[in-house]
Amino acid sequence: MQCPYCQHHNSRVLESRSSEAGQSIRRRRECLICKHRFTTYERVEFVPITVIKQDGKRESFDRSKLLRGIVRACEKTGVSLQRIETLVEDIEAEIQQQTKREVSSEAIGQLVLKYLRQENEVAYIRFASVYGRFQGITDFVETLHAMQRGLEPSSLLPHG
Repeated sequence: MQCPYCQHHNSRVLESRSSEAGQSIRRRRECLICKHRFTTYERVEFVPITVIKQDGKRESFDRSKLLRGIVRACEKTGVSLQRIETLVEDIEAEIQQQTKREVSSEAIGQLVLKYLRQENEVAYIRFASVYGRFQGITDFVETLHAMQRGLEPSSLLPHG
């Protein structure tokens, strides 16, 4: 494993443990040259998923993009990083379990909204405002009113 600090290829494993509900192995490593410690994860490689963007472009599913978006939505909400990781794992697992190997970015956004709504309303609104391309306060108010009425996430976003 290449050291992220000095790029040397030899390191030793200090500790291994199961993480992500048994879906991966977390390893603490130490570079044999510079002695820096770093963490790696080993996980099962799934069949690649292609994401179809709104403009029709296709790109490989990127777990880190999903994680970044959810982390940004959950900033200062009290949702722990561990809980965010679990949300990302659950969303990724749901995508991987589909029989189709192509999924729209809209479908991924709807999944994120479904999970965030159950987790934290503020994080949900933040994500919805970016994902739904809110144009102003009216979009926020309409979404809040729809949430109060108990409508599903797909009906909460402004159309347009």
